[in-house]
Amino acid sequence: MVKILIIEDDAAFNSLLKTWLTKAGYRAESVLSAGEAMKAVQAGVYDIILSDLRLPDTEGLTLLKWIRETSPDSAVFIMTGYADIHTAVQAIRLGAADYLEKPVDPVLLREKIDEIIKKKDRPHERIPFIKGESAASEKLYEHMMLVAPTFLSVLISGASGTGKEYVANHIHQNSLRREEPFVALDCGAIPRDLAGSELFGHIKGSFTGAIGDKKGAFEMAHGGTLFLDEVGNLSTDIQMQLLRALQEGVIKPVGSSKFIEVNIRIITATNVDLKEMIEQGKFREDLYHRINEFQLNMPLLKDRGQDILLFAEHFLEYANRQMNKKIAGFAPEAQELLKVYEWRGNLRELLNVVKRTVLLSEGPLVQAVDLPEEIRNIPLKGTAPDIALAEAAGQDAQTLKEQHERQMITQALARTKNNRTRAARLLGIDRKTLYNKMKLYNME
Repeated sequence: MVKILIIEDDAAFNSLLKTWLTKAGYRAESVLSAGEAMKAVQAGVYDIILSDLRLPDTEGLTLLKWIRETSPDSAVFIMTGYADIHTAVQAIRLGAADYLEKPVDPVLLREKIDEIIKKKDRPHERIPFIKGESAASEKLYEHMMLVAPTFLSVLISGASGTGKEYVANHIHQNSLRREEPFVALDCGAIPRDLAGSELFGHIKGSFTGAIGDKKGAFEMAHGGTLFLDEVGNLSTDIQMQLLRALQEGVIKPVGSSKFIEVNIRIITATNVDLKEMIEQGKFREDLYHRINEFQLNMPLLKDRGQDILLFAEHFLEYANRQMNKKIAGFAPEAQELLKVYEWRGNLRELLNVVKRTVLLSEGPLVQAVDLPEEIRNIPLKGTAPDIALAEAAGQDAQTLKEQHERQMITQALARTKNNRTRAARLLGIDRKTLYNKMKLYNME
């Protein structure tokens, strides 16, 4: 399903766009500001992004530049109520897929979205599951392979971005149902009034916008595996219908009087504590026990230390193919920064960072200065990755830190052809701080 992000500060128009796109069969999410949009893009991958030109916290063109660097695979449409051919040309030059005048015609918008999807040179390439070599990864993989050939329902718990859907798909690929469909549905992205239709389907005319019959996820997954991500977001009435479908093996499409037999294996995922939701009366305990015949707990990326570079190299190969580049790997200093960064967005954040650096890197290796500011700032703030190790070994940590900073400054100046303003920006410090450090290290 095509995933779309709407960035529009007019709440009414924002809601209208989301309704249009959802009813047209897209997976639509919406935010009201550039700040919220940046968080959303860092946390997930969108096929299409619709952005207003004038936002309360920044200009749409400024956000467009950031999106093109952060999520190069996303096609961006700029929307504006101000017909301005100069801005239109500027937006296209900055990488926008198209420029739309308000009020946006929903038929035209759908045509343009479909054109973008059809123009893609190749179908979306799915990154294969990566086992990992850390103790946490080994334990996870052992349990996955243990439960895969069984008929048990599986509940995967873990933070966002830890790869829950990849685990679910890998379980399916190693199950007795591997030749049948694997259908994934993000319950957190479904509007509440459409959850029943997405799960069980609907018949033509059953509600406004139901212009034809539609198969739901249960029917599409018949014989195979149905993966429901963020299952805790389902309303209690849909939870009851889900429980009945799992227990009885039948569904009834919205608006229909006929039952349809379905045979699926259910795998669910959550990033919240369902037991706590049960205590709060927000999740049915009987459904919890039905979907939790076997539980897998996803480790955080920061707890899979020795896997970080393994994952980064794997994502690098993927990004090279997607962008037709030939970056050979990561320079030693870039490797150290990747290993000590917190990775609050887990594997999803790492993938986005690698794609961004591959786009910006001039090769042959990704250098420290190619990494995002929040990552490359670590050593300049006195937390160089080797300092703790140096202290443990009895080495002079301050000397090591100075050598580390000197090397990063040298790389930044080389990358910007001695443009100190740009070098300071790359390093995430102000120009005065850069001058002071250059003077300190006799680099004038």
